[in-house]
Amino acid sequence: MNLSFRKTALLVGICSTVSLTYTPRLFAASSDAVESVQQAKRITGTVTDALGPVIGANVLEKGTTNGVITDINGNFTLNVQPGATLVVSFIGYQPQEIVVGNQSKFNIQLKEDTEMLDEVIVVGYGVQKKKLVTGATVEVKGEDIAKLNTTQALGALQSQSPGVNIQAVSGQPGDGFKVTIRGAGTNGDTKPLYIIDGVGGDINNLNPADIERIDVLKDAASCAIYGAAAANGVILVTTKQGKEGKIQVSYDGNIGWQNVYKMPDLLNAKQYMEVQDMVRFNSSSEPRDWSKYIDTDLLAAYNNGSNAGTNWLEAIRNKNAVTTSHALNITSGTDRTKFSTGLGYQYQDGAFGNMVKSDFRRFTLRINSEHVVYRNDDKLDVVKIGENIYYQHSQKQGLDNGNQYGNMISNMLRANPLVPLYNANGDYFGYEDLKNSGTEGWFNYNSYTTNPIASMMNSQSANNKSVNFKLNATGYLEIQPFKNLIYRGQLNYNQSSWSWRCYLPAYKLNDQGDSRAADEATNKTGLGWGWSTTNTLTYKFDLAEKNHFDVLIGTEYGESRPDFGFELEGRASNSVFGDMNHAYMNFMKDNTAKATVSGKPYGDSRSMSYFGRLNYDFNETYMFSAIIRADGSSVFAPGKRWGYFPSFSAGWVVSNEKFMEKTADWLSFLKIRAGWGQNGNKNAVDNFAYQATFAYDAYSNYSFGNNKDGYTSGASPSRLANEDITWETSEQTNIGLDARFLNNRFGVTFDWYEKKTKDLLLKVPVTPTTGFSEQLKNAGTVRNRGIELALNWNDKIGKEFNYGVSWNMAMNSNKVTEVNSTRKYNNGGSDLLSQGTGYMARFEEGHPIGYFWGYKTDGVIQNQADLAAYVATLKDGNAANSKQGANLKPGDLKFVDFNGDGVINDEDKTDLGNPHPDVTMGISLNASYKGFDVSVTGFAALGQQVARSYRKFTDGEQENYTTEVYEYWHGEGTSNKYPLIARMNEGANWQTISDIYVENADYFRLQNLTVGYDIKKLWKSCPFQQLRIYAAAQNLFTITGYKGMDPENGRAINDKEPWITGVDLGNYPQPRTYMLGVNIKF
Repeated sequence: MNLSFRKTALLVGICSTVSLTYTPRLFAASSDAVESVQQAKRITGTVTDALGPVIGANVLEKGTTNGVITDINGNFTLNVQPGATLVVSFIGYQPQEIVVGNQSKFNIQLKEDTEMLDEVIVVGYGVQKKKLVTGATVEVKGEDIAKLNTTQALGALQSQSPGVNIQAVSGQPGDGFKVTIRGAGTNGDTKPLYIIDGVGGDINNLNPADIERIDVLKDAASCAIYGAAAANGVILVTTKQGKEGKIQVSYDGNIGWQNVYKMPDLLNAKQYMEVQDMVRFNSSSEPRDWSKYIDTDLLAAYNNGSNAGTNWLEAIRNKNAVTTSHALNITSGTDRTKFSTGLGYQYQDGAFGNMVKSDFRRFTLRINSEHVVYRNDDKLDVVKIGENIYYQHSQKQGLDNGNQYGNMISNMLRANPLVPLYNANGDYFGYEDLKNSGTEGWFNYNSYTTNPIASMMNSQSANNKSVNFKLNATGYLEIQPFKNLIYRGQLNYNQSSWSWRCYLPAYKLNDQGDSRAADEATNKTGLGWGWSTTNTLTYKFDLAEKNHFDVLIGTEYGESRPDFGFELEGRASNSVFGDMNHAYMNFMKDNTAKATVSGKPYGDSRSMSYFGRLNYDFNETYMFSAIIRADGSSVFAPGKRWGYFPSFSAGWVVSNEKFMEKTADWLSFLKIRAGWGQNGNKNAVDNFAYQATFAYDAYSNYSFGNNKDGYTSGASPSRLANEDITWETSEQTNIGLDARFLNNRFGVTFDWYEKKTKDLLLKVPVTPTTGFSEQLKNAGTVRNRGIELALNWNDKIGKEFNYGVSWNMAMNSNKVTEVNSTRKYNNGGSDLLSQGTGYMARFEEGHPIGYFWGYKTDGVIQNQADLAAYVATLKDGNAANSKQGANLKPGDLKFVDFNGDGVINDEDKTDLGNPHPDVTMGISLNASYKGFDVSVTGFAALGQQVARSYRKFTDGEQENYTTEVYEYWHGEGTSNKYPLIARMNEGANWQTISDIYVENADYFRLQNLTVGYDIKKLWKSCPFQQLRIYAAAQNLFTITGYKGMDPENGRAINDKEPWITGVDLGNYPQPRTYMLGVNIKF
């Protein structure tokens, strides 16, 4: 079977499967094609520009799907009907129409299209010429996203969008990103509003290969059209659409191998024993006689280094974990019908897991089309209909990595290296093995000091699976009764369903509690849905030729129900079904231990909106825009349900002025713009948050009669009502400029902004007579102020070497300016070091959101003289007023008496650092030459801190350490930063939140390096339009002073406190990936 036949067979198979709805039209086109061939005329030609041949230009017979693409020399050959008209087009050039007539050979030179070079960008409910936009926006093209070969589109935005701070939540497969546009403006979720093909959605559900472009709206003037949902910014995603021409098929596929690029240097067995002896010495105890606890031969092997012991983190490391991605896209169309279809599959294995399954897989399907139902005699498309459908199915299995209590990576970091992974029988080494070797007297039995992998393999972390289904469907109707007046009606529906299953079989590792007598299983399921309808009317008109108006009015109505489902738990001694997918079926009736409603059964909400926009420009030189939106939501109490969000912006294209004519040889374009507006954040408020609630729990028991020891279950008030709760409102001012120089080769974009968000929801103290200590109120104000700068250079050397360089930078200052209550702060993040260590983060006036709150230190007490000098600074010269108390000694930390009262207590806690970067930067380089292409991207974050709390979270003595332990104080002059290590609870050094846990986490990361080559340049008879192979490396290196595994940390410590980030609990790092791939077009 030759290659041409195989290609044809594949094409026919794909078309017959995917394009069933278009069968009649395709058959008709085929019939026409036969007739055309019978009367065909063969023509040839060359397409060039001012510099030489244009490769990949479209040459199409007008009104048909008959067309070709020019080769590497700009040549084409095409059979057409007599009297045909050619349409020749290419991105960045003016399309040309040429009547064939009697001519058979053509030389066609394309001219640059200044309108196209200015481009259009997607704005709310429409598009606008980029040069006329008066707001702050960023555009990222789909082809630039594709070059980065990311599994999630947000990863590609990280280095290309100034002012859009994107942090990976973790490197675990399937985990997403935390996105903050122009600083954190809320103590709730900072997630922006995602609009996908005109409808709200989730960008994390999209296959990056399906994306045509992404437009980011950053300022309030741009976002105001989305009103109450746009306080955190708006990201507009346009998926690939059908295009006029013959069927085009593209396939993008790759496979890669991932590894953790930076592993912590854990103590080996010999080092561990040395450090444990040091701990005992610092605790005034004798060193251990290790021969009493460890077999003689094994002890000798530990001491001579021939046996390093067990590195538990290395044991769960999954080397060369596979990741692969495949995307198939099909597009075609006529002058009346266009369609596009995309299929995608992605799989990513975890860089940690090894014997535990930690992976993510996703299937995606995208279908969209547009049809002209009626076209009048003036060639005006009067009625059009279309649809956009997107479906996603994903599965995820992973390690527990979300908090300090069930963090598998943290457990491995702290586990005892003296304990083997397996015993002599090949089973997991457990407590009974310790007992048999006589060591149980020293080891306190828990998963940190014995075998954490054995515990993990029998825990929820190793036996879970989540499945998600998401569907987004949109249908629309456009009516254009006369030119420039367009009505668009749109109906949107979305649905999501999920399930989480866990199967825990019975097991027994020991008699000390690490066992399970019966099989257990949990099955959670949920369903969420929503629908909305949008109606807009757009009218564009001119007055006196140079006055251009674009008017939009619209309404929107929607209803939604968030995830609502059921949870079933049970246990049985004799399970029939022993797999994760069906184990829950064992637990019916008598075996069911728990059956509850989950999610938000009363979470239905409704919203209604009215909006309007006026865009005006005079001769494309002076621009003005005004927006107003009114939003109503059932989330709020009657009388508080409506919010109004206006914006105004203006621009001046200075380069169009006559007095700028002398600069035309070096200044191509200069625009100054300014805007002001307001947006809302309704997502910060839960349904019925204004109402009082009651709880039915263990704290709601009552005692009646004389039976004082008996209690009756009941309900009790759990939340105080507040019907004044309203929107969080963000008000922003923006001033910027856009400039291009040297015939558009060099571009500059600059913005200054100030964003003030008021009415943040906080828990504030209330009078005890209410029966409550706190109440939810609109009581906070946050200010973000910053600048953004983007520079880019694109040029060509000779005819075939093209290159481009871009660099961007954003600076942001975040500050809480008001907490309107008697208590000027809110605390959060408790017990992040160990039980009882209090709060680590604060929301407080005069500081950034979520700053690290704790004690500053002034070194380590080195000797008795140093001890006496420090005690003299304390009240009454009494060591009891230190944080460590009367047992203060050399090797202890000197905590700073911040308020100067001589007593070290909570009043001395202060700002230890900011988890949000002050500066972010991105850089990208790309070049192409004779079929070769290379692209490089990098990202930097500066001025941020990370609290590495996993260094101390334990209640036992036997935890392991990294080799950083040798930097701790172990005698005079050995360290003036880290204190001595001793047994738990003998001092407050390691059990107190202080600056010894907070580290600078500045970093620069080379995100992507890709080198490709289009084989078609060598293979002249290649049947494909493109056959490109490439090799890529992701996260190739990271430059940082942070000593943890990964300085990028976007994970919130829990869902209830999303404003607390930057705490490294033992986070799953992003892996380094090497990848091979292919791009095929035909």
